[in-house]
Amino acid sequence: MEVVVLAAGQGKRMRSALPKVLQPIAGRPLLAHVLDTARSLQAARICVVYGHGGETVRERLDAPDLAWALQAEQLGTGHAVQQALPQLTDGDTALVLYGDVPLIGAATLRRLCAAAGETRLALLTVELDDPTGYGRILRDADGRVTRIVEQKDASAAEREVREVNTGILVAPVARLRDWLGRIGNANAQGEYYLTDIIGLAVADGVEVVTEQPDAVWETLGVNSKPQLAELERLHQRNIADRLMDEGVTLIDPARLDVRGELVCGRDVEIDVNCVFEGRVELADGVRIGANCVIRDAVIGQGSRIAPFSHVESTRMGEACVIGPYARTRPGTELGADVHLGNFVEVKNSRIADHSKANHLAYVGDADVGSRVNIGAGTITCNYDGANKYRTVIEDEVFIGSDTQLVAPVRVGRGATLGAGTTLTKDAPAGQLTVSRAKQVSLAGWQRPVKNKQGA
Repeated sequence: MEVVVLAAGQGKRMRSALPKVLQPIAGRPLLAHVLDTARSLQAARICVVYGHGGETVRERLDAPDLAWALQAEQLGTGHAVQQALPQLTDGDTALVLYGDVPLIGAATLRRLCAAAGETRLALLTVELDDPTGYGRILRDADGRVTRIVEQKDASAAEREVREVNTGILVAPVARLRDWLGRIGNANAQGEYYLTDIIGLAVADGVEVVTEQPDAVWETLGVNSKPQLAELERLHQRNIADRLMDEGVTLIDPARLDVRGELVCGRDVEIDVNCVFEGRVELADGVRIGANCVIRDAVIGQGSRIAPFSHVESTRMGEACVIGPYARTRPGTELGADVHLGNFVEVKNSRIADHSKANHLAYVGDADVGSRVNIGAGTITCNYDGANKYRTVIEDEVFIGSDTQLVAPVRVGRGATLGAGTTLTKDAPAGQLTVSRAKQVSLAGWQRPVKNKQGA
């Protein structure tokens, strides 16, 4: 089986410079979702028919397993599939998909392909309460499909039909090649309709069969920003339902955004307005507070992320407490029972078990041992304007508030740094190191006062 994905539409109603098939659902282009589904079918070939913004589409999504066919002029769906024919192999069957129908399910497509077999033409159809705008499926008295009529070409009686064409079909490649060579454009749109092959198939004695999707929303396309938003929420609700079926507690399923892959253990709880990007793993008992953004992270068992925290490219051990308003940036590795409090930022650093930075600190390019206390206002000065250097803080160090560690520098095991210290040399293990100006009190000093107005 080979797949043709039609992705040449301009999408004028999007009112965007971005090609329609690159508009995002769950943080990824519409077309990327369709290609993922096509790949899951293990197709022998996937051919993408591109047109408007084509080079941008290719640059964004090109891959070794894709073939590309240019539709320079948009003359209808039949014309679009014709552009892919040189890439297809007689003797195979072709599945036609659409780059702006991102939620089509693999299970539905497998049933459609099975119904088609090697010789039949199989259509994916749905029944709608309001079929306005869709091509109608017309059947004879015995229920056999005879043809599809487009809305603009349909009679009043034909418009009453509720079974409609989704555009997704499977057909033998050799037959498809023949039928597409015989269709014309004598219709209201002056286009070459792919649906016209149905009448030709019937005339040729080829059996036309239909299948229904698991859900109507699988077949919904995107032509405008409101439709894009509608599908986004449908997709996110489907993800939320799956997570809840797996035992995840979602405080409000309608306020969840998963823009990648979210894998959860048992008894995970997620509060409202959280965004998960890339691949995120939440182990058993993890609790995510409201309004957090988590990207490409592994969160250990029993850890708690307090509200308004941002976790990116981070590995976190068990029983950590992060936030509120904390940020971990790429390269962060936290051991077990690490505490990062409000307005603490960590970047490209390793922090070992039971260490704490509870407020207002920056730890960048550092190796922090276990049972270290980092006081408020502490920063590692890792950048000299040209190069970055590492700070090493060994086990059981106590760092007083408002301390600057100017890298490269090492703080020995068990050392204490007094509040206000600017450390430019290594601090010996087990000793108190203090670096601050001598305190002075000036007797008789008077605080300035404002001049009287007009003086």
